Amino acid sequence: MAADAAAAAMSATSLCDDLEPATVRTRIRDVLAAGAARAGDRVVVGGWVRTGREQGKGSFAFLELSDGSCAATLQAIVDAAVHPLARLTATGTSVLVEGVIKEPPEGTKQNVELKVSRVLEVGEVDAAVYPLPKGKVKLTLEKLRDVVHLRSRTNTIGAVARIRHQLAYASHRFFDENGFLYVHTPIITTSDCEGAGEMFQVTTLFSQAEKTEKELRENPKPSDSEIEAAKVLVKEKGDVVAQLKAAKASKQEISTAVDELNRAKEIVSKLEERFKLKPGIPRKDDGSIAFENDFFKRQAFLTVSGQLQVETYACALSSVYTFGPTFRAENSHTSRHLAEFWMVEPEIAFANLQDDMNCAEKYVQYLCKWLLDHCQEDMEFMVKNYDKSAIERLELVSSTPFVRISYTKAVELLKNVTDKKFDNKVEWGIDLASEHERYLTEDIFKKPVIVYNYPKGIKAFYMRLNDDDKTVAAMDVLVPKVF
Repeated sequence: MAADAAAAAMSATSLCDDLEPATVRTRIRDVLAAGAARAGDRVVVGGWVRTGREQGKGSFAFLELSDGSCAATLQAIVDAAVHPLARLTATGTSVLVEGVIKEPPEGTKQNVELKVSRVLEVGEVDAAVYPLPKGKVKLTLEKLRDVVHLRSRTNTIGAVARIRHQLAYASHRFFDENGFLYVHTPIITTSDCEGAGEMFQVTTLFSQAEKTEKELRENPKPSDSEIEAAKVLVKEKGDVVAQLKAAKASKQEISTAVDELNRAKEIVSKLEERFKLKPGIPRKDDGSIAFENDFFKRQAFLTVSGQLQVETYACALSSVYTFGPTFRAENSHTSRHLAEFWMVEPEIAFANLQDDMNCAEKYVQYLCKWLLDHCQEDMEFMVKNYDKSAIERLELVSSTPFVRISYTKAVELLKNVTDKKFDNKVEWGIDLASEHERYLTEDIFKKPVIVYNYPKGIKAFYMRLNDDDKTVAAMDVLVPKVF
């Protein structure tokens, strides 16, 4: 068995002798995490130059390299004898270098640096047109929309990408550890799960109409006379076949005549088909759009939720969840509304509202704890630049039991508030506004709150009706400063 495996390995190797050896690259995160313990190790590092500067009258250069594996950069030192320095120092330059990890001189901020012995690859940039600024100059998030292909090289977008990765990974870990199965639900669907009708439609009718209009311009549809002439030709060919059969002609003669007749009929069929072509979106006699001509033969949309599909799996596999892109065509331009986002939707069979709340609380706390354990550097960046209390809030949520109150109790508490005047009315039967939710979490309880048993009139039709016939078994998790 071992001999067979070795032979297979040798055979596989021999098939790719014409390829370069695989690159054994060390991530900058791993270099920095090991610190002085790896001093003296020879490694290959790839990254993009954040800042570069020549020193010692052009005898060497310092390069601050980032490969996206962490927020920090690795300082690389390149001598002029190793590579032309002017080709390396421009911000945005892509390099793959080999060198030895060294401890820097005392008093420097780096815990290790890389002494480069070989420059393996260089992707040069034109410093005059490279859009990202050198050093610590900040670009607004709005400005980054103009350079979408490069925005992931910025500190903010890089941090967001790493945080989102960890949250997605932690989500799958949490549900797997708690016995859930991951289910893929359709992105294109014919159902409106939320019932609001605010969906992005998926259709090929517009492209089909453009194609038809172009075709009619280049090759106009046939006239009535052209179709009639083609039909006359079919009749003539048919008469020839009939005459040959009556004359008991040879099989070869009859077969040739039948072929000519079929070709004539095919021409008529194509002409009649083209005659029916009309520019624009196809419509029925009553003026409505003829979706039977669409790709799916009916209306189709981007999903607003995978809930309906995942519920069917829960009725067979017990505990399941879906995690994927969701689309909402809500015409609301606020921080609480997104046209596209990723949503986690768990479904549990043989469970009640208490089980649902327990799962939600455990999940949120799990994610907060995961960020504290695995994204400390990126979260510190967020605290410094965007949200001063982000880490404090993660620590609070991850370690504090959530308060659980009914919607009715929440309304009662809010009605008794005397130290604040709300912009939105507090009344049983209407949804809580953001200011109400924030007051509950930030002023009354100062911790996460789960509000449950909402009025049936403000929740979706599929919520289970409670015994009071007024409320449904629904709940929302409210977190301080999240609005």
